[in-house]
Amino acid sequence: MSTLVIYYSRKGQNYVNGSIEDLKKGNTKIVAEYIAKAANADLFEVETEKEYSSDYMTCTEEAKDELRANARPALKKMLTSIEEYDNIIVAGPCWWGTYPMAIFTLLDALNFNGKNVYPVMTHEGSGLSGAPLALKRHCQGGVVGKGLAIHGADADISEEACIKWVKNNIR
Repeated sequence: MSTLVIYYSRKGQNYVNGSIEDLKKGNTKIVAEYIAKAANADLFEVETEKEYSSDYMTCTEEAKDELRANARPALKKMLTSIEEYDNIIVAGPCWWGTYPMAIFTLLDALNFNGKNVYPVMTHEGSGLSGAPLALKRHCQGGVVGKGLAIHGADADISEEACIKWVKNNIR
């Protein structure tokens, strides 16, 4: 069975273990790459046309405004089909209890009929939060499977956990 990992990740200033740190590579990208390697999956990075602020606090406010407006930020590129994939893993950071709204720009444009869909979130204490419910809403026709939550500060040491999750859940 073929697998695709769709992910959004933010490098630069991020909240990690109670402080703001400058990340060279986003936590979700690290986790998405571990999962893709373990599942022999393809990767698709969700990238917004308009960059979020490089300042962490300003970015969180931008994310909150998008959530409140149920915004669908424009993306640099779109997938037109996921027909060739059986499993779709959707990975993102937990922003205000759900995925960044840019993820929904992509999900709302795709046909998930007959697909297995899996939530993955990086977080600083909220676990999967609203990710499973969000996928049930935005991936109509797909079957949402068991998700994976990785503490963002532990992303770089999460490869073993990602491999175990893939072996136990992705068919």
